[in-house]
Amino acid sequence: MAVNLQDQVGSFAPKILPNVKYTIAVASGKGGVGKSTVSVNLALALSKLGHKVGILDADIYGPSIPLMMGINGKPQIYQEQGTNKMMPLENYGLKMMSIGFLIDDDNPVIWRGPMATGAVKQFMSDVNWGELDYLIYDLPPGTGDIQLTLVQTIPLSGAVIVTTPQEVSLIDARKGLKMFEKVNVPVMGIIENMSYFIAPDTGKRYDIFGTGGGEKLAQELNTTFLGGIPLDPRIREGGDNGKPLVETLPDSDEAKTVIKIAEKLDEKLNTTEDKSSGDVEIIL
Repeated sequence: MAVNLQDQVGSFAPKILPNVKYTIAVASGKGGVGKSTVSVNLALALSKLGHKVGILDADIYGPSIPLMMGINGKPQIYQEQGTNKMMPLENYGLKMMSIGFLIDDDNPVIWRGPMATGAVKQFMSDVNWGELDYLIYDLPPGTGDIQLTLVQTIPLSGAVIVTTPQEVSLIDARKGLKMFEKVNVPVMGIIENMSYFIAPDTGKRYDIFGTGGGEKLAQELNTTFLGGIPLDPRIREGGDNGKPLVETLPDSDEAKTVIKIAEKLDEKLNTTEDKSSGDVEIIL
C-alpha cells in the first residue's frame, strides 16, 4: 500500500486548528524551572519576529498566563451555527486563552484528568483563534497521565523542553523528551532557563545552578540546544507585574537572548516543513 508522506505530517496542518500554522508545546519534566515565563517571553519574541502568535494556557490546575501577561476579564461568548464560541483575550499583540479567565483567582480547579483534558480541547475547538503563525501551549509540569493525555490530544508541530542546568532538573527533562518521543511529537530543542547570573555591580558571571547541563543534554539526546536564558530579577519582576521582559525591555541582553532562541526555533520549524513538503511515497 502506498502512503503519501505528506498525509502523515499532520502536525503542520492540524485539522482541529486549520488556520494555525505551527502548534508548539512548551514543557518541563518538573515544576519550578520557569516554564511559563519562558512560554510568555518566547511567544512575545516570535511576535517581534513578525509572526501572529497565540498562547493557550494548558496548565489547568495552575494557570499563570493571565498574571504574567497582565490581563484579566472574561472572554466574549457568541453563537456560531448553534454552538457557543469564545473570543480569546488579547494583550501585547498576543491572543490568549486560559482557565484563569473563567474562574476566580482564589478558587482552585478540583477536576479529574478527563475534565482537564476536555477543557483544553474546548480551548482549541470552541475558541476563535483566527489566523495564527504560532500557537504556544504552556503545558502543566511533569510527565504523568494528564500530561501524556494532553500531548496525545493536542495536534502538535513540535515541543520545546525547558530545564535548568542542575542534574536534578536534567533527569526530569530527559523524561519529558521521552514522553514526546512516545507519542511521535518532534522535540524542536532544549531551552536552559536560569542558565547563569550576571552581577549588576561587577559584571561577573555566576553559574548558580551549574553550567552546560542543557547543552550536554541536547547532545546526549540528539536534539538542538536552542539557548540559555540568564537568571535576572527583571524577568521575575516582569512576570509578577504582567510586563514581560521581552515586551518592556526588548533591547536588553536577556530579551535579545530570547529573541535569538525564537529565531532558532522558527528556522528549525521552517526547515523541517520544507523537508516534509514533497510528495514522497512509502511502500508498506
